[in-house]
Amino acid sequence: MIEIEGGRCVREPLSQGMFRLWQVDDVLFEGDTAYQHVVIGKTSQGVSLFCDDDRQSTEFSQLVYHEALLVPALLLAEKVDRVLVVGSSEGVVSQIAVRAGATRVDHVDIDAEAVKLCARLLPYGYAPEELERAERGEGPVRVHYTDGWQYLADAADSDVRYDIVLVDLPDEREDEAQHNRLYGTDFLRMCKTVLAPGGVVVTQAGCQTMWRNTTLIRCWHRFNEVFGTTAYYGSDEHEWAYLFGRADVVDDPTGLMVERLERGAYQPETIDVDALRANSIPPYQVRHSRA
Repeated sequence: MIEIEGGRCVREPLSQGMFRLWQVDDVLFEGDTAYQHVVIGKTSQGVSLFCDDDRQSTEFSQLVYHEALLVPALLLAEKVDRVLVVGSSEGVVSQIAVRAGATRVDHVDIDAEAVKLCARLLPYGYAPEELERAERGEGPVRVHYTDGWQYLADAADSDVRYDIVLVDLPDEREDEAQHNRLYGTDFLRMCKTVLAPGGVVVTQAGCQTMWRNTTLIRCWHRFNEVFGTTAYYGSDEHEWAYLFGRADVVDDPTGLMVERLERGAYQPETIDVDALRANSIPPYQVRHSRA
């Protein structure tokens, strides 16, 4: 964090030469885990989580983010029984998956300290006692503190198959970062290998703005290389976009999601039929990057 005019701020990098300042009025935690620098504090958007200076979620907008990440996958998958979550340390998507009917959610995160901090300090996601049950393997959510790559490699060699594989990580870095490999084509193929028939792989794919769309364009190319069907959802109330892949070919993925929305077991608070239709077309630069 940095000092500006007597206040403490997180200086969040956006793109080359661009930064955003977050004023943190009350620092609840700041420190290094084994994998990243974590700040949890109160901002104008409520209690907020930052990892390596990137805003991950805020009390004000986290539901918009997490529903945009998971709800299209819930609608695109043929069933929702077993879900794998890689990253997403707050635990919100695990909770939504259970509300949507999942009987088993395997939540894999390499950073145990970050997950525990989120449960203790964030007013959304896991409560501490809920996390402790998941760590013990009690209930539908099971938390595994391990490397996502290794977990997928082991799952591929077993009979375990998932209806949804959700990857929610900090944005892909231009420089070296341990999580970059979890964005690559090889990792997507590993995710595809553990899908049940009609299953869906979803990843946070970056920002749709033209000055910050490098990760999204890369992900778009990778998904179209690996999957028979690639669907897009760009949040109309957040600055993030998401990609969804099925191994088979679905002629009209948006139409399928729209058809299933009203009868879904989980009814989102921030997505409706009009949002699904309006936000399913990737930005011009992304679509034309494959020309």
